[in-house]
Amino acid sequence: MMQKNELVKVKIEDIGVGGEGIGKVDGYTLFIKDAIIGDVVEAKVMKAKKNYGYARLMNVLTPSEDRVEEVVCPMARKCGGCQIQEMKYPAQLAFKESKVRGNLERIGEVPGELLDEIMHPVVGMDEEGMQPFRYRNKAQFPIGTDKDGRVTAGFYAGRTHSIIGNTDCVLGVEVNEEILNCILDFMEEFEIPAYDEVKHKGLVRHVLLRYGFKTDEIMVCLVINGKTIPHCHDLVGRLRQIPGMTSITLSSNTAKTNVIMGDTIRLLWGQEFITDYIGEIKYQISPLSFYQVNPVQTEKLYGLALDYAGLTGNETVWDLYCGIGTISLFLAQKAKFVRGVEIVPAAIENAKENAKLNGLENTEFFVGKAEEVLPREYKKNGVYADVIVVDPPRKGCDETLLETMIEMNPERIVYVSCDSATLARDLKYLCARGYELRKVCPVDQFGMTVHVETVVLLSQQKPDDTIEIDLDLDELDATSA
Repeated sequence: MMQKNELVKVKIEDIGVGGEGIGKVDGYTLFIKDAIIGDVVEAKVMKAKKNYGYARLMNVLTPSEDRVEEVVCPMARKCGGCQIQEMKYPAQLAFKESKVRGNLERIGEVPGELLDEIMHPVVGMDEEGMQPFRYRNKAQFPIGTDKDGRVTAGFYAGRTHSIIGNTDCVLGVEVNEEILNCILDFMEEFEIPAYDEVKHKGLVRHVLLRYGFKTDEIMVCLVINGKTIPHCHDLVGRLRQIPGMTSITLSSNTAKTNVIMGDTIRLLWGQEFITDYIGEIKYQISPLSFYQVNPVQTEKLYGLALDYAGLTGNETVWDLYCGIGTISLFLAQKAKFVRGVEIVPAAIENAKENAKLNGLENTEFFVGKAEEVLPREYKKNGVYADVIVVDPPRKGCDETLLETMIEMNPERIVYVSCDSATLARDLKYLCARGYELRKVCPVDQFGMTVHVETVVLLSQQKPDDTIEIDLDLDELDATSA
């Protein structure tokens, strides 16, 4: 076992779920933030458990050939947002592909030989066009006070709630900096206090920013510990001057909680939503809407889901965890009928509006838990599915939902996942009950981070998929004689 404060030399062999480099010293595993695969580093042990420990990177003794010479963001090491900005982009893609494959083999028990046949290379961002920076259409900046007593905006340091001041995150759009500086200057001028989450005092908690990549429309939502902001009209007047400003709202959150948004949205100026497109489909996005943050890659992701669904115009499709109908409406372009389920009532209202906005009448949306709505509609009302598309949160699908999917027996299941570990667990369940994995494709939605989306296609096992018997009839006659 290592001792705290011990200095060690380590070769980094892998990356952990939080982006930490993983290396071994005499069989003892160390997790080292900011180290990447191939680095040889000097690290200081900060916490030592029996079989593993955490260490701080002190020096890179021999850099990996995949290490960038200079990170783009000077805050990369302090901030908890970009875990792997030190790694060249092709190496990031290789790591993500390997991560998905590893989880499918280890947790899902999918044979490696099968993955060799059916797994497609990770779909990265087009390096000639859009580099994996400035790709996010949404940013949430906590507002606080720095050690000199000035209001500041930025991001939380990794695993903490202390704010690293940074108004120009390189993953977000450039106009974010102008908006944040406008708000911070206003707060300084009118002595509007930032929220202190320890004391539960102060007013401005967060600023939520959204940007329409196809429309250039901008949304600003201020989350406050109260009902209103003094001199609010003055702030609105300043923000309105920024080209593209479309929606300025307030969200009241007076609870002592880590949840960012409050339940209510009050319009200060403009409209309560901005509009954007994915492919040909137009969406209205409100402050509380779930909407994929990388529109360029989302179009590729949904294109794959649509392709895997194999729609001919005759299919009834269920879209589970449908949000504001992003995938549902994509599918409705080619399906006979699409039904969507989502637990958030406001999202379902958005989904219905978005269907109208696009003139898609072959859709129906339900509010509720997918694991409750689907069994009810299937067992009581006899509603079936030719194709089920599921895009669950990080925790994956509820087992009750997987059971109902098996009972409904759709021809195909398209599973879109933001966590390949829970995906692998759910695939193991489905593949043990009559489904076969046909296609797997990772998609990089979140460059510079360890996160990766995956789209898979499952289809019903046909009898000839499962058993092959080669009978020699002459031999059979001889034995039965």
